[in-house]
Amino acid sequence: MHILLKGWKVAFLVLALCILGNLSAQAQDVAHEVVVLKAGGPVAPTMANYITRGLEEADERNAEAAIIMLDTPGGSVSVTMDIVQTIRNSDVPVIVFVGPRGAKAASAGLLITLAGHAAVMAPDTAIGASSPVGAQGEDLGETIQQKEEQYLGAQGRSLAERRGADAIALTEEAVFDARAVTAREALEANLIDLVVENPDELLDQIDGFKVEVNGKPRTIQTKGASLFHIDMTLLEQILSVLTDPNIVFVLMSLGTTLIIIEAWSPGGWAAGAAGVVCLGLAFYGIGVLPVNWLGIIFIILAFVLFLLEVKTPTHGALTIAAIASLSAGAFILFGQPQMAPFGTLSIPLVIGWSVLLGGIFFFMVMMAIRAQKRRPTTGSEGLIGEIGRVTQDLTPEGKILIWGERWQAEAIDEQSIPVGSDVEVVEVRGMWLRVRRKERNLQSPSATQDSAE
Repeated sequence: MHILLKGWKVAFLVLALCILGNLSAQAQDVAHEVVVLKAGGPVAPTMANYITRGLEEADERNAEAAIIMLDTPGGSVSVTMDIVQTIRNSDVPVIVFVGPRGAKAASAGLLITLAGHAAVMAPDTAIGASSPVGAQGEDLGETIQQKEEQYLGAQGRSLAERRGADAIALTEEAVFDARAVTAREALEANLIDLVVENPDELLDQIDGFKVEVNGKPRTIQTKGASLFHIDMTLLEQILSVLTDPNIVFVLMSLGTTLIIIEAWSPGGWAAGAAGVVCLGLAFYGIGVLPVNWLGIIFIILAFVLFLLEVKTPTHGALTIAAIASLSAGAFILFGQPQMAPFGTLSIPLVIGWSVLLGGIFFFMVMMAIRAQKRRPTTGSEGLIGEIGRVTQDLTPEGKILIWGERWQAEAIDEQSIPVGSDVEVVEVRGMWLRVRRKERNLQSPSATQDSAE
């Protein structure tokens, strides 16, 4: 009996150890999840919000690490520093991966890459060229240029100093001399840790890599880890698109046009509401982009000229001037050198779109002129010029039949017009019509009606 009881205890202990081992393995599997974020495009507030959200979710999922797939031409320095701060304060090890092939970490992308607890690049990628320029894209003055370079240089050195003297020297050259290097050159200078083809290969090679997260040493365990991709939300994708100057220009001009159309022909709400939405989206983009506000003056002038053309038609002269002003305003607003990371303003798009808007306003002008020339066809004014038949002798007053109705009428150029004669209405005075004799060449439908009563 004693031996049997002892055997049951041993079996129970073995079962408990198996269960605990299974739970430990499951916990380890969960911990070996690696989150992947795809940060492409210019460095803008949308990218910063996306990275912050992604790292927070990685922390909630107890991920082993987070990979930021970076491909950027650069962008806002202030937003870059926000991203750097977010990465450095993350409780999850962050691996910045400049990839896939053909990607770049230009300008501000260098600092984001250095901020990662580990930095990796794919073959055929580049990094660097981080010299500062002004808010409007202009070359800075000597004093301001020196201040900006010293600030970015200090930030770069601070992030690169754990990588050694060669990495610090290369970072300074990127900031002060706008130098850019390949993935292989960056690896030789210890600016990055690995060169890999894709995230799967990265998981194999980064396993066992030692990093420091918030001042504490940590070893990244990625063997057998699974990748969990966190994509941008629909709103983030829309806001990201709004950093394209071509889209912002189209939305701004389209929104203004729709509001003008609503004001020109009130009574509905669809055009006005759509115009307000377009303008709201456009102003968000303008707030993000490094624009030259002088261009806004020319764009406003263009729409003032469009309105003047509608109100006081000049047969196209003001429309042509408005098209030229709108095109010039777009190039001034978005044509700055610092706009390069966000995209290049398309010359054919600007000119073509300006001509299209000019055509819309010219059509509105033609409609207005046509409406002014059209003779009224309803109401008492619509009677002027109509032909009627005398049903009671005009001596000079009597009655006529017109539009199937009998009216009191007065002859203005003769003392008497007999029954059956055709007359033309020349004036309406209340319920009286003033008429004159009309020779019966082509009879109007109203003149052929039966006048007997």
